Amino acid sequence: MGPGFRRDGGNGDPVHLPPAYNAAMAPNARIVKVELQVSDMDRHHYGAHALTLAQHPSETDERVMVRLLAFALLAHERLEFGRGLSTADEPDLWRRDLTGRVEHWIELGQPDESRLRKAAGRADRVTLLGYQPRAFAQWWEKNAPALERLRNLEVIELPAGIGEALALGIGRSVEAQCFVQDGHVQWMCGEQSLDFQPLVRQAADARA
Repeated sequence: MGPGFRRDGGNGDPVHLPPAYNAAMAPNARIVKVELQVSDMDRHHYGAHALTLAQHPSETDERVMVRLLAFALLAHERLEFGRGLSTADEPDLWRRDLTGRVEHWIELGQPDESRLRKAAGRADRVTLLGYQPRAFAQWWEKNAPALERLRNLEVIELPAGIGEALALGIGRSVEAQCFVQDGHVQWMCGEQSLDFQPLVRQAADARA
């Protein structure tokens, strides 16, 4: 099945997936074209996604590839990238319904606690994907007491070294595959193969 399609869980017919992209790109942004295959047995999502990422001049290779991993772990036909580091009122990724209501707001790294509180009030569900574990652990220790009150927030942390390893796979074009089963992730990009299990620091309420 070619890029831009997924198999529907109901009848197996291919369903077209529109490309996810940054709606507004910095004039000197680096453009990364991605062909991503996702097989997520935990969420029953199986799809091929043709993506375009815009790397802001101040954004590291590691952060760009963590954004791509976040897309793979939370893939959905309406998931798209936000407009990047220069746009404060949008997340790194989000999913909206046809009316514009925010169903899923996704942040990376170590945002302000107040930003996550605002996101939790605006979106049905909020996910924070942390990386760089040493710094993230300190951030979490400081902010966990306040964030634990947000019932629709889930916090996930990548194991040590995964962000740096992901960064090695970046290029102007990227072909990647992501397999998920029982919380375990296998990431394949070019000749690279990574196996890891993200740590769930906080689970969202099942109703979120």
